[in-house]
Amino acid sequence: MNNQSAVKVLVVDDQPLIVDEIKEFLDSSGYSCVPCYSSREALERFRNDTTIAIVLCDLDMPGLNGIELVEAMKVLAGKQRLFESIMLTGRAEKQDVIKALRAGIADYYQKPVDLNELLEGVKRQEESLGERAKNVQHLGHLNDKLQFLAASIDDLYQDLDKSRQIAQATVASEGDAESEIPAIFDPLSPRQLDVARLVSKGQTNYQIACELGITENTVKLYVSQILRLTHLHNRTQLALALSPNNNAARGRVTAH
Repeated sequence: MNNQSAVKVLVVDDQPLIVDEIKEFLDSSGYSCVPCYSSREALERFRNDTTIAIVLCDLDMPGLNGIELVEAMKVLAGKQRLFESIMLTGRAEKQDVIKALRAGIADYYQKPVDLNELLEGVKRQEESLGERAKNVQHLGHLNDKLQFLAASIDDLYQDLDKSRQIAQATVASEGDAESEIPAIFDPLSPRQLDVARLVSKGQTNYQIACELGITENTVKLYVSQILRLTHLHNRTQLALALSPNNNAARGRVTAH
């Protein structure tokens, strides 16, 4: 006894004897078949039964021929529903075969059909459907990953933009702070100015040495140079001169 396939096969031909013969054979081979005797009936059954995955159709039928029927089914299926089609024809003219292949019909058999060959063809299309389903699932996972990656990149760009804004604000703030430094500090080097700012914050020589990564004796040397270059007398005057809220003191020390 054959194992029952999960794939449902629609068989359509305007000759009932052919439909019934194919249905009986495929049923006995483990496939569930839907018999139809016109293209209109086949289109309706295909629309209402989404489990139909393989379509065996005659080429020459009244109304829609086999190629037109498959094309109409593709419109109904859209991008999500997968199915394969096999054409049955009483003639094997080259032009008909080319049209069928262009329409996406996977295979064709000439009547009278060899049922064993047809069964092998149905099995091949069943395998093809399995592969297509795996690819669709893989693409779905890939699409999810791409969406996640796109969202991560977007978050990264937002973080970079925020960092850029903060950096610009910091530079602007430092620029404002530097523009408020009295002219007496112009002769100082950048390192001397760093030491002067730390002195103005009340830090000891030891604390300044730790922050700048230099020795305490080097800090003492810098402080001595700063006082000499600015003509200030002590650390207190240095702190007052750099105080942002002591304009009066600045005037006094600048006047010396």
